[in-house]
Amino acid sequence: MRGMDSSEISVQPPTQTRVGGPTVSPVPLAGESPFGALPGESPFGEPPRLTAPVRNLRKRIGSGLAVVVAAVAKFFAAIKGLLLVVPKLKLLTTSGTALVSVAAYSLFWGWPFAVGFVLLLFLHEMGHVIALRREGIKASAPMFIPFMGAVIMAKSLGENALAEARVGLAGPILGSLAAAGVAVAGALTGSTLLLALAYVGFLLNLFNLLPVVPLDGGRAMAAMAPWMWFVGFAALVAMAFAFPNPIMLIIVLFGGMETWRRWQQRKTRSLEQAAYYRVSPRNRLLVASVYIGLIVALAFGMHETHVLSSAGHSFRSI
Repeated sequence: MRGMDSSEISVQPPTQTRVGGPTVSPVPLAGESPFGALPGESPFGEPPRLTAPVRNLRKRIGSGLAVVVAAVAKFFAAIKGLLLVVPKLKLLTTSGTALVSVAAYSLFWGWPFAVGFVLLLFLHEMGHVIALRREGIKASAPMFIPFMGAVIMAKSLGENALAEARVGLAGPILGSLAAAGVAVAGALTGSTLLLALAYVGFLLNLFNLLPVVPLDGGRAMAAMAPWMWFVGFAALVAMAFAFPNPIMLIIVLFGGMETWRRWQQRKTRSLEQAAYYRVSPRNRLLVASVYIGLIVALAFGMHETHVLSSAGHSFRSI
């Protein structure tokens, strides 16, 4: 080719002819290169051929494109695999945090009691999940937090205060039924471990019925008498003084912030707030009946399953 760099083309020097003595170079004809055929051209008039460097460059470009295409294909294959794994991540989150909680509780109560306690927490939270899905709201699987319980994530708790009350009470209802089942099993088998586990299950659900948000009792009060939030918050503060520990202080902090936020929203007296807290007298009575009935049943269950232990608060010796 005519524009090719000379460093990339091997050019042979012109042939020399010896005519009876001194060396004489042949004279090129008009229009002819002094070196014979032009670089890249055949001396026999054939079309120019690609040199080795050009062919190598094309091979490199082709190989590079193949590598890029393969990388893109692997990337989309990985994305597809991740999308298939995402539904399983929720299960991994629930099971993983449950195992961590079991390990944490077992340091104080032993493995059998820790496993049973986490299962009771799971059933309590699943009551909320089932109620949310019945309201048409997507809810995450429970995630466990050692010494704090468990939480679920949802965009809302319902369209109005009555729906919020149903969601709030669903957890203690299913949790109380689970604790009652453990109590029956303990009574039939004479297992003090199961009776102690049932007692803690009843206590857990009763504590959640304190009428202060974000506890379940506070959500029930949203449909009955929101002013009871302050009564529940006062009871929570009293419990924090009677049984001081970091967990109670955290609950008091969040309870105070949530109670104040909701009360400020109520004071706006907007149409949206009025519609949210508008509950018929019949439904108020129904929510109150379930709420009070749960408190009575849980107190009775705690009385029947109370187990004395010589090891204090440890259930290892039961």
